[in-house]
Amino acid sequence: MAIDGKIALITGAAQGIGQGIAERLAKDGADLALLDLTEESLQETKARVEALGRRAITIAGDVSDKASLESAVNRTADELGGFDIIVNNAGIAGPITPVEGITEADFDKIYAINVKGVLFGIQVAAAKFKELGKGGKIIAATSIAAHDSFPMLGLYSSTKFAVRALIQASAQELGAHGITVNGYSPGIVGTGMWEEIDRGFAELTGAEIGATYKKYVEGITMGRASTPDDVASFVSYLAGPDSDYMTGQTPLIDGGMVFR
Repeated sequence: MAIDGKIALITGAAQGIGQGIAERLAKDGADLALLDLTEESLQETKARVEALGRRAITIAGDVSDKASLESAVNRTADELGGFDIIVNNAGIAGPITPVEGITEADFDKIYAINVKGVLFGIQVAAAKFKELGKGGKIIAATSIAAHDSFPMLGLYSSTKFAVRALIQASAQELGAHGITVNGYSPGIVGTGMWEEIDRGFAELTGAEIGATYKKYVEGITMGRASTPDDVASFVSYLAGPDSDYMTGQTPLIDGGMVFR
């Protein structure tokens, strides 16, 4: 197993892509700290990890609060006996609206989670890796929207472009410490987030429920939406030793939807 005995913290681990990443890293041999807004929401993911023979702890935390993430990293190291990987997976889609319709409240909410959450995750993970006197892996969720913005998704896209910039800058700053920083850029994934996006487009445009999702899926070269397992497989690569010479990158895992 590629990361046998490694210890990883995954944010947004209660469902969807985060849950898929947790299962895959557990299969690869990692013990896991699982973070989401409530511990109750994490029980299914914890059970799946433990069914694979790995240890798991659950942590209620808010990624937009740096102290909360710092506490989570410290608990991970103390309770699991180390800290090797962080996956900054937590994020929200935000409002489906033209740029002219973005409110200050919309802006503050999505930036607090999608950008501050990743920034704080990078900061607290890097500090702990340095404290432990070792390198480590910092991994963060970006999106196809970090490579190509979309109408009515400008605010969400801007957060993902910002995360991509943070990944590139921090990779250059932390490389000398043996810390790599990379991202993963999913496309259309059949999860609750895309159900929310589809409903938002339906409310805004009058399209039928499911029509926007179908339209985007039809533009995928591989002919289908991706699954959490598709994304988790690539995160597994980023978490393992085969990616040790890779840093500052945010590759697309979108089945051939965006080519830039």
